[in-house]
Amino acid sequence: MSKSIFIFDTTLRDGTQGEGISLSADDKIKIAKKLDALGVHYIEGGIPGSNSKDIEFFKRVQQLGLTSKVTAFGSTRRKESIAHQDANLHRILESGVKAATLVGKSWDFHVHTALQTSLEENLAMIYDSIAYLKQQGLEVIFDAEHFFDGFKNNPEYTVSVLSKALEAGADWLVMCDTNGGTLPHEVHQIVSSLNSSLPEAPLGVHTHNDCELAVANTLSAVQAGVRHVQGTMNGYGERCGNANLCSIIPNLQLKLGYDCIGEANLSQLTSTARYVSEIANVNMPVNQPYVGNAAFAHKGGIHVSAILRDSRTYEHIEPEKVGNKQRILVSELAGQSNIVSKAQDMGVDFDPTSEQSKHVISKIKELEHQGYQFEGADASLELLLREASGELQELFTFESFKMLVEKTAGRPVMSEAFVKIKVAGQSIYTAAEGNGPVNALDNALRKALQQYFPTLKEMHLSDYKVRVMDDNDATAARVRVLIESKNIENSWNTVGVSGNVIEASWEALVDSMRYALLGQMTPAQTEIESLPRQGIINH
Repeated sequence: MSKSIFIFDTTLRDGTQGEGISLSADDKIKIAKKLDALGVHYIEGGIPGSNSKDIEFFKRVQQLGLTSKVTAFGSTRRKESIAHQDANLHRILESGVKAATLVGKSWDFHVHTALQTSLEENLAMIYDSIAYLKQQGLEVIFDAEHFFDGFKNNPEYTVSVLSKALEAGADWLVMCDTNGGTLPHEVHQIVSSLNSSLPEAPLGVHTHNDCELAVANTLSAVQAGVRHVQGTMNGYGERCGNANLCSIIPNLQLKLGYDCIGEANLSQLTSTARYVSEIANVNMPVNQPYVGNAAFAHKGGIHVSAILRDSRTYEHIEPEKVGNKQRILVSELAGQSNIVSKAQDMGVDFDPTSEQSKHVISKIKELEHQGYQFEGADASLELLLREASGELQELFTFESFKMLVEKTAGRPVMSEAFVKIKVAGQSIYTAAEGNGPVNALDNALRKALQQYFPTLKEMHLSDYKVRVMDDNDATAARVRVLIESKNIENSWNTVGVSGNVIEASWEALVDSMRYALLGQMTPAQTEIESLPRQGIINH
């Protein structure tokens, strides 16, 4: 039996039916290139002619010279009509693709209720449509919609649907768990039963995740004989999503020994998943298996101590095989091993036998007790470690800030910040307006620092999150602020905690500036004295 599995990606079609996901033609082209580089065998681009985005995509994708087969999606001909006159089938041909996916009903309940036609006419619709596209030279993938539900209700008819598609020349017979309600053992039993009724048939599977079993059902189908697997990147799709190829591919390739996309391509899986997430503007769950940011993250001190000796103690695969990496988290559960490992990653000289390490561990645990969280704020953690090791040179010190927030009838809220800091012994006093108090503080602090540290012009805040620590205190609750900052080359995260959201924001903001200036020198006193005296800057 062949161990090769053909991967069919439907992110650009079925994935876009997920809530909150909308891809432009440009987005689709970018993702198609990335999927092609990953090595998937089929890329389903959409429904030709259904909207202007898909029309543009199919025109442009022909110029890319992709290795993957781009497929167009459509349904069988309309009831009581003629295939070669069907507008839907014509649009597939006009799209210029070499392969098409046709969906047809395989559940007798749907034939009667949704199509409102006879079982015999449904079989004719399937046969005529597939045969017509085959006559035009296309590869045809037949998606048997609601296959597993149909098989449970009327197995004879469901099998006859596949037989009719195969008779018409379909290259793949794909069994769909459209409602996502089938269990893995049922999938295995049903697929296995086809080995006698449809021996050597080219079977595929398309599952949905309504019971959180799409990946398990796909693996079960493959073990029962399926060789064509459909799914989406990150499991995007309608309702609870489609089968997640980011889990299916490594499970098949690393755990079950099937050949899907090759070892070299597999190492691109994480970067591809995250790229698609960025283009789709959907945050990836940090705990997503294989490709998530926390998939190989370790927090407990005992775990970290063990993986530093041998990563196999707490990792089921080498993260690099899927393009991910091991991460050591620092938290209230951390031990000395966590701190030492993080310090090594950051290039900080940190002696694990010294009293410093014990002091830092104690301090971090106390800060986390107060609500700080360094798992998502590596930059703040690095500043702590460098300060403890004596490597941190403070380039500026905080003296004070004031905020003015004014709202008058008929006008938007106006925020103004006044900041006083000290650089090399000289007090700098600036003021700036902003779109909200945090933006005003950011602008004022930049005014004070950029004249001495021009590289800050390349840095900007890219994300800002506020989390209430204890909602029982209502508006008096302590809050944790996480700020993500970026420059041309890097991004970093800082944290602040306070009962006052402005103070917490200021703390995270200052840390973001301090981190951006790591490795820079304090301006010489003579350079500062040569600059004009600075009072409040006019707006």
